[in-house]
Amino acid sequence: MNILVVGCGRLGAKLVNTLFGLGHYVSVVDHNPDSFKQLDPDFDGMTLLGTPLNMDVLRDAGVESCDSVAVVTSDDNLNITVSQIVKEFFYVDNVVAKINSPARERAFYNLGLKTICPTNLACGSFISALTGKNSEQQVHFGLHTLGVTVREVDPKFIGRDLKDMPRRKSEVIVGIISYDGQLILDSTKGKSVVLSAKDRLICVRATD
Repeated sequence: MNILVVGCGRLGAKLVNTLFGLGHYVSVVDHNPDSFKQLDPDFDGMTLLGTPLNMDVLRDAGVESCDSVAVVTSDDNLNITVSQIVKEFFYVDNVVAKINSPARERAFYNLGLKTICPTNLACGSFISALTGKNSEQQVHFGLHTLGVTVREVDPKFIGRDLKDMPRRKSEVIVGIISYDGQLILDSTKGKSVVLSAKDRLICVRATD
């Protein structure tokens, strides 16, 4: 894929290095020349110095031929503005913006923008690490959002079949992570999935 990354801070540089390592052609724009020092020595994609609010800078970075664009500067307002420019003026469908403010993430998503909030992602990881429990992770599909949780099997259901597990309201149990770390999906009709101690249920629900 041909991917443009706007912003070459710690996240942007990590994203560029990872995408390049996966074999994608990557261009990156930043206003600070020192930011490019974070890129891997073997990176041979395009680096462009300039402000991403300048449409000529975006053109020079190859936005018109991009399959996807990631906008990951440290400024939420800049990220949203650049994302809208890329979608509305350059007609790139797959544009993803970093939003640091959890309160604003949903509002911008409702405007039709794909957003990722590092604050929410980090909070979920901290809750899991601190309490030993998995918080709900949200996955967006178009205008719909799925909440995914993983929880331990209630001891009273150990030894019983997965299909006998009670479902919470609006929830689907799609499989388990077994006590030995295997992922077992409840996708084979007629096949029993017997629950063991320390198995964890993978549960999905529609949140909107």
